[in-house]
Amino acid sequence: MRLRHIEVFHAIMQAGTISGAAQLLNISQPAATKVLQHCEIQLGLKLFERIKGKLHPTPEAHKLFAEVDKLNRDLQSVRRLASNLKNHPDEAVRLASTPTLSITVVPTALAAWRKKFANVHCTLATHHTSEIVNALLLGDVDFALSLYDPCHPNIASEPLIRGSMTAIAPLGSWAKSLDNTALPIADLPKNLIALDLDDHLVSRVMDACEEQGLSFISYTVVQTYLLARTLVELGAGAAVIDPFTAATSDQSKVQCRPLSPNVPVDLYLLTVKSTPLSRSARAFVECIREAGAEFIGRTS
Repeated sequence: MRLRHIEVFHAIMQAGTISGAAQLLNISQPAATKVLQHCEIQLGLKLFERIKGKLHPTPEAHKLFAEVDKLNRDLQSVRRLASNLKNHPDEAVRLASTPTLSITVVPTALAAWRKKFANVHCTLATHHTSEIVNALLLGDVDFALSLYDPCHPNIASEPLIRGSMTAIAPLGSWAKSLDNTALPIADLPKNLIALDLDDHLVSRVMDACEEQGLSFISYTVVQTYLLARTLVELGAGAAVIDPFTAATSDQSKVQCRPLSPNVPVDLYLLTVKSTPLSRSARAFVECIREAGAEFIGRTS
């Protein structure tokens, strides 16, 4: 099948009619019919049966469509990447970050960056790391931030700042003089507000606990560090969260202490390998580094 055959076949399967496919592809109906006929001749099989004036895909067409649909999505990605390469202004900044960073470090960094680059267009997208990798490879964003290194062969990963997983507890959980000092894992409250075990940082904390033969009972399980922090502020229990979210907690309601042994947390800058950043983007990265260091300083 040639590329034009694939496009017309896919459009007919989507629209259900040749006239609908022609509209989707912005071509004439006779042109679409001719391409379909040529495609069937080349393949040596019928893709559609005309019954009472309507097209009905054959079993072979349904099987073929499953693969063609995948190819069509890839073609759309190629077109999107080509469009981004053509239309992306050099001095625009397009950033993606994980949800945790988009509500902690990034706003502070953006506010500082805006003082120097007031007229540069900036867009911020919030995605999980797997989606961020796709956005980078497609050229939808220039750089990204994550607390997780995706270890992708085409993605460069640079740690900008390192902190530690942090225990937060309602005010009065320990002496004020102990704030921001290391808290032995063995001294963690046994009934913690837990986070999803699929989170790689949570897994590191659990590994550290298991190494010391510790186990915890959790009656409350949440999916985000922000929700865990909010529950702690409301006095619903203690939690172990990332240092950036911990730094945004209400200090009149909670206390923070990094864990011991230390469970490190890196803020990673993700870019496509061998793709340099613009001047304004590099400046944004420096603002992120400075903001990240400021956040870490609040809990250590």
